[in-house]
Amino acid sequence: MRVRSMGPLAYQDADEFVFGQARRPVTTRAGLAIGGGVVYPEINFTLPPMLVTQDTMGEVIDNYREIMTGVCQRAAELRVPGFVAEIELLPPMTFNPAWGEQVCRTVVEVIAEHEQKHGVKAAVRITPVDIREGRDLEHMWHGQHWDNVMATFEGCAEAGAELLAIESVGGKEVHDEAVMYCDLPRSVFALSVLGTRDMERLWTSICDIAAKRGVVASGDTACGFANTAMVLAERNYIPKVFAATVRVVSAVRSLVAVECGATGPHKDCGYEGVYVKAITGTPVSLEGRASAGAHLSPVGNIAMCVADLWSNESIQNIKLLAGAAPTVGFEQLAYDCRLVNQASERGRDTALLLRDLHADSDSRLDPQAYVLRPDVALAIAGELVRVEGDYERGKLAAGLALAELRKARQSGDLLLDDREETWLDILSVAAEGLPETAEELTAEMADSAAFDPKKYDL
Repeated sequence: MRVRSMGPLAYQDADEFVFGQARRPVTTRAGLAIGGGVVYPEINFTLPPMLVTQDTMGEVIDNYREIMTGVCQRAAELRVPGFVAEIELLPPMTFNPAWGEQVCRTVVEVIAEHEQKHGVKAAVRITPVDIREGRDLEHMWHGQHWDNVMATFEGCAEAGAELLAIESVGGKEVHDEAVMYCDLPRSVFALSVLGTRDMERLWTSICDIAAKRGVVASGDTACGFANTAMVLAERNYIPKVFAATVRVVSAVRSLVAVECGATGPHKDCGYEGVYVKAITGTPVSLEGRASAGAHLSPVGNIAMCVADLWSNESIQNIKLLAGAAPTVGFEQLAYDCRLVNQASERGRDTALLLRDLHADSDSRLDPQAYVLRPDVALAIAGELVRVEGDYERGKLAAGLALAELRKARQSGDLLLDDREETWLDILSVAAEGLPETAEELTAEMADSAAFDPKKYDL
């Protein structure tokens, strides 16, 4: 049953809102307390360019075994106290749940071998692809697409995956159109009406599977929404202030997973996890400078401020001069984690100094970084929990994000060029003009060709 997050934030004191410390840590079977004082690496990896078919599954499994062997060996050599391995399954591995289960079982077995030999401690996060899109989709919550996603979760939990996650796509077909035209009302509709509606159904089911299998329902991510906007803004296709606003609104959507029973750690590519942690106290995985192998971003340092896991997004199993790319990526994560953990060991003042250096080094240069400042996230989150409805929160989130950006621009804490300032005005007018209710906005969006209301029971 969904329980809406209301009342005071998990963090009343900003000095307690820092990396490695979560109000509600998650402890793995191997004893890793995520959010319990130590930041652990979360290595994310994928195949080199290749087809995934029944005929190539042998090669696929060999790749995953090679990846995990290299990571585990480097973890032992660097004396890493523990790590999380995230498997973001490719589409064929969710369309064919048995393939995803086979991949998962392989990674789990390699980790078990190295734990026995070298004492390496790790947990596996499984992230099936959300395949619920396309013309042949029958419905968001039943039919073959839904059944395959659920079967993949079931099979991978049975195979040893300990953390269940997904990058869900409910409302994405509308949001893609919103991003194309920088249409704020359409973005708010996709995230806080369609997206939250889907999240409630989806995460109720995921949490049921987790409870039945004795594993952890961890969290979702608005990657397909907010990260799409971020990457397009980074390429100067859309305004950065629009992408920053989308990021804050996306927190309303991702919060639903926790309200349905997810306990974290929130998934890495969801930078909105900063807000989810502020509100709920669940641990979060975040990614920054070490994720450049997957995508460029303006938030390489600031993302570390409140991270409990530190991720690289995803990296292909290709050869670099030093070795396999996943092993190289893991080493980069391990050294970043060493630094922040050493700061924590030296006491709160040192940890806060390092946190604030991470924040200040990015936040003035880009609005997408500015809205991830711990102080800004706490201020906005504190207002969001005062209202109850998803749409009401989404509408408020947009207005608050734009107001914070305007205030920062006026004070000199944020640099914006003339184009961005113009869009700040345009989007502020759009936010003020949002309808009072979700029903009114839904009626306005009913003529959109981007989505089929029947697939959302509308």
